[in-house]
Amino acid sequence: MDGRWPGWGADAGLVVLTFLPALLSQPYVDTSGAAWASLTVYEAVGVVILLLRRRLPATAFVVGFGTLLVALVGSAGAGAKLSPLAFLPLAVLLYAMGSHCASWRRTVSAVLGVTVLSAAGLWLNRMTTNSDDFQGGLDVLAALAPMPLAWAMGLAARTRQELLAAAERRAADAHRAQALEAAQATQRERTRIAGEMHDVVAHSLTLLVVHAETLRARGGELPDWARTQVDGLAAAGRQSSGELRDLLRMLRDPADAAPLQPVPDLGELGALLDSHRAAGGPVGLTTAGALESVPGPVQLATYRVVQEALVNARRHAPGAPVRVSVDGAAGELRCEVVNGRAARRGTAGAGIGLGLVSMEERVRALDGELTAGPTEDGGFRVVATMPWEPAGV
Repeated sequence: MDGRWPGWGADAGLVVLTFLPALLSQPYVDTSGAAWASLTVYEAVGVVILLLRRRLPATAFVVGFGTLLVALVGSAGAGAKLSPLAFLPLAVLLYAMGSHCASWRRTVSAVLGVTVLSAAGLWLNRMTTNSDDFQGGLDVLAALAPMPLAWAMGLAARTRQELLAAAERRAADAHRAQALEAAQATQRERTRIAGEMHDVVAHSLTLLVVHAETLRARGGELPDWARTQVDGLAAAGRQSSGELRDLLRMLRDPADAAPLQPVPDLGELGALLDSHRAAGGPVGLTTAGALESVPGPVQLATYRVVQEALVNARRHAPGAPVRVSVDGAAGELRCEVVNGRAARRGTAGAGIGLGLVSMEERVRALDGELTAGPTEDGGFRVVATMPWEPAGV
């Protein structure tokens, strides 16, 4: 409703500015009853016609001209004159025809129709009055002469609007082309990165798994502790290979982002912790709440947080005890991973500092919060909290 008020307000203002001057000037031209009657009927019909100028510009112009002609001829036949400002609505209708009528056939038809009406009106005027004072002459010609200028102004306004619309379309097309080019460039970069990762990482990782499987095949020649380490190495290598394949597929084609293997969830925390123990790190797990009801994205983010925290503990605090607690009660999952002081020196320069960044991005994507920092006893604590809604709520 609000969007229609400006249009109605503009039409109301135009009606007032178009028809009020003739009413105000008529007392200075002719105060006879015939003149007022003709002007009143003409302006009442003209208001309706003016409101239809956008929808039916050519028809409104022809009908408006015909109404004015009838008013002029009728008042002249009764010995009355109308104010010259009665021609003002005709200029508005001509402007509307120029700015809203895109069909040249209708424009030419309207001009021919007005020409025929003019000839008929002139003949009727000559037939209904004998006085030269009330027969159309130079005064009518002077009022009609500037009228084509109104049509030309309307045509210029419509041409300008069409040029602006064409410029906007070209800008939109250029924006779409630019977006398409950017998407293609992004896809090419994804493909290049995927190729680099395949060449640099996938081949080496595959070779690592092959060596681990070879050692497993000769497990009888290895001590017990070595067999356990080799089994953990092979399992971790196979899991990493599968996740790397999924990542490379997503980089090459984002539309094909569905993983080939099941996405890890909280049910696999036990296996994750077993792999950490196999690498020589003591770890304990405490769970609470209905973890099986936690949504999949929250379970995956929690699994990745625990996985990255355990990797960091092995790098920076090898041999330190680790405590993992996961609580999914009260519509909020809280995951805490705390490791103690390192039992031996960590790997110098291990990692590139992106582990915590990756964890924080995962948690924030789910409207959660992650805090990490050293503990008083020389260990490290990672705490992630993520909201979740139970099914059916």
